[in-house]
Amino acid sequence: MPTKPHIFTPERVEQLKLLWQAGLSSSQIAAELGNVTRNAVIGKIHRLGLSGPASSPDPLAPRKRKKDLNRLRKKILSSDETPSDEHRRSLTELNEQTCHWPVGDPTSAEFSFCGAPTISGLPYCPSHSRIAYQPAADRRKQKADESRQDNAVSTPDSTSRD
Repeated sequence: MPTKPHIFTPERVEQLKLLWQAGLSSSQIAAELGNVTRNAVIGKIHRLGLSGPASSPDPLAPRKRKKDLNRLRKKILSSDETPSDEHRRSLTELNEQTCHWPVGDPTSAEFSFCGAPTISGLPYCPSHSRIAYQPAADRRKQKADESRQDNAVSTPDSTSRD
């Protein structure tokens, strides 16, 4: 039985390493090498011990950091102002500095958006951000409280009999 030719010759392994370091994906490397599958490239990369993708994440893409989230949370919680009707805007009047919180029934002619000044980086004013961005623990507690209230109202009193 004839032996299968080896897919990864030393020259192709060297080319694979260079392409991997250049940041190409496994699919791109497979296409560049030719006559090899994406999975074969992934396996060879793994066996060679090459670490994750050689290219780093886009340095221009902003990442939310814990400090930033804590700073936003403090801004949201520190503001006690409630938006007034004077800020109301139509959809076409909204921009990045105006609150996008919908107000009213979307099918009515009076429908509008809050329009109050937003917190930098968020689509809502501080008042509506408190509603939109609640910590998960608070939402679970609020849901449990509402459930208890609903059960208390719907459960008939066992002492009263007709």
